[in-house]
Amino acid sequence: MILLIPLLSVVDSILDLARYLLIAYVILGWLEAFGIVNRYNKVVFEIHNFLFRVLEPLLNPIRRLLPDLGGIDLSAIILFLAISFLKGVIYQFSMQHIAG
Repeated sequence: MILLIPLLSVVDSILDLARYLLIAYVILGWLEAFGIVNRYNKVVFEIHNFLFRVLEPLLNPIRRLLPDLGGIDLSAIILFLAISFLKGVIYQFSMQHIAG
């Protein structure tokens, strides 16, 4: 039980990192869509490629579950909410076991 709290802290940090990467992925997608950044720029391509490889395995299962909304992709919002939910569960579990 003593090792569980530090493990949960590491998982919480990983979820924070995933949340920040998801925000960066969404913003980069918007910037590319509106032509603000050039997706053929090597730096932009490498950043997009990294974020794609990290986040698409998490986003694709969500996309398969969601109905077709005519080009609107809500998978990032669902993933963001799922990460927030998991962080809340970790927080509650940690507080119960630290206080109790």
